[in-house]
Amino acid sequence: MNTESQLLFFFSAIGAFNGFILAFYFFYTAYTKKFSNYFLGCLLFVISTRIVKSVFFYFNDDLNTIFIQIGLSGCILIGPFLYLYFKKHFTNELTNWAIHVFPYIIGITILGTVYPYTSNLDLWRNWIIRGIYLQWFLYIVFSFLYIKDIVKVPFSQNRKVKKIDLWILSVYFGVVTIFLAYYTSSYTSYIVGALSFSFVLYLIILLLIFKKGKNNSFFEEKTRYESKKLDSETVLEIEQKILLIAENELYLNPQLTLLDTAKELNISSHILSQVLNEKFNKSFTSYINELRIKKAKTLLITNKNLTIEGIGYESGFNSKSSFFTHFKKITNQTPSEFQKFGVYSSDL
Repeated sequence: MNTESQLLFFFSAIGAFNGFILAFYFFYTAYTKKFSNYFLGCLLFVISTRIVKSVFFYFNDDLNTIFIQIGLSGCILIGPFLYLYFKKHFTNELTNWAIHVFPYIIGITILGTVYPYTSNLDLWRNWIIRGIYLQWFLYIVFSFLYIKDIVKVPFSQNRKVKKIDLWILSVYFGVVTIFLAYYTSSYTSYIVGALSFSFVLYLIILLLIFKKGKNNSFFEEKTRYESKKLDSETVLEIEQKILLIAENELYLNPQLTLLDTAKELNISSHILSQVLNEKFNKSFTSYINELRIKKAKTLLITNKNLTIEGIGYESGFNSKSSFFTHFKKITNQTPSEFQKFGVYSSDL
């Protein structure tokens, strides 16, 4: 291997190596601080797995095909983990996350077992790999729905890009860059994807180091609102709109998200979250669950025809366990205890 090849190998491989290290770092912060970082760690892990395969295959044509198959299969989780990271970050919801992971793992495992890469090269190159890239692209599109408000900020004269938003944009466009590098590799070079990852990863690491140096709470569970404070008139207007969540009973929708609510109220999701945190001292999820419990308390006293489980569903919860858990947490009683001993009043 000549000097040029050695340098190419070093710069492409070092990105994958550091990607694994950074992935485990985010696994650690997910355990100690913020769960959404778990999905970010998973995202970096599967990308790094793909990169390792690319690097060794580029410099070793005789690489065992099982490693090639594992590397290609890992791509099927890149899009889902990007989407789940954004979903948890912006909505703090974890419902149904497994349907974005396990079906793909099971499906690609079955395909790889029944139609191994070694003996089915044409099938993989013409259909399976193309299907994986199509799925990756669709998740990139779905993920964009969470950041579209952030993307508009640089073009707004009244708002500045917050540092946490800059991080989110770096992650998103980093994944897009890697996707494009691999998707167009047949027209450029197979190693471009690995080099792109190294380049993007080091930009993100620099951003992380820069931010950690100035503010150690970069990955705090509650986002700090560093933009200008909202004026009192705007806050009052937003507070009035928030009241519509209860008046129009939006909370009865068990699939209600922060983005859906912001769209319904015709405000940005960031402003809605900011006012809820600063004026109500609540997260969006906590606020919605309290409204649901208030509705449930009313039904427990006034409606004797519904079962307790039915009341949970009528109040906007999507499962019995979720209803019982949040009711106990907020009232220090089970629904049946409240129904038996609770007293209905105007503040229910």
